[in-house]
Amino acid sequence: MKIALASPPFPKSIEDGLYWFEKLLKEAAAQKAEIVCFPESYIPGLRGMGFEVEVHSPQKLEAALQKVCTMAKENSIAVILPMDWDHPDGVLNVAYVISNTGEVLGRQTKNQLSPPTEDELFIPGTERSIFEVNGIKFGITICHEGFRYPESVRWAARRDAKIVFHPHCTGSDTEGKKLTEWGHKDSPYYEKAIMMRAIENTIYFASCNYTMKYPESATSIIDPEGNCIAHQPYSEVGVLVADIDPGKATGLLAKRFRADLYTDY
Repeated sequence: MKIALASPPFPKSIEDGLYWFEKLLKEAAAQKAEIVCFPESYIPGLRGMGFEVEVHSPQKLEAALQKVCTMAKENSIAVILPMDWDHPDGVLNVAYVISNTGEVLGRQTKNQLSPPTEDELFIPGTERSIFEVNGIKFGITICHEGFRYPESVRWAARRDAKIVFHPHCTGSDTEGKKLTEWGHKDSPYYEKAIMMRAIENTIYFASCNYTMKYPESATSIIDPEGNCIAHQPYSEVGVLVADIDPGKATGLLAKRFRADLYTDY
């Protein structure tokens, strides 16, 4: 299976986000990718990160979702669209999965928020889902969940997911350290964490970040042995495309997990 991860700039508005969405989606489709994933809350942009984010409405979000469905259909590529979504109790952080025919297959909510800052921005979701595109099962874990709550990834791996997609947002456009080497010992822990999510479950892990001047992690694809098989150059807008071999994603370590030993959870 050929997968793609998009690394767009932070959107200046919903329309700007849709411009970059279409541009990078088309690049992924031109390289024969079967599915493309974008970073966390890409429509309208992740709030609370020091960027100006357009105030949304349910109507604007619904219209954006429908436009992306049309893009997916016109370019025959499945899409993972992370976005805000209005709920009677607040705003959910979600990732919609759209087929290559433009059908919404479902969505994954961010269930484990990052306290205390995200508690002011989002309400937590409560369910987890497995998705399937072209016969390949996959899961989604959103940012903090995948970095600090490995249970969110193991849940999918134990249900035969061959890959878990990880839309996230780490870094800044105003301050920070320039990273030059993937997984360097002095870099933030994020790239080490995504390596562990793959190796501890024997699956692929596809982690997708915004393009920033000072990113704290690269958009990366990790194989079931924990090797980074591809990553987007730091601070470079583009699409990362790579072939994965689902046969290597056995989920062996995840399936050997003895849940009965932890009944006090």
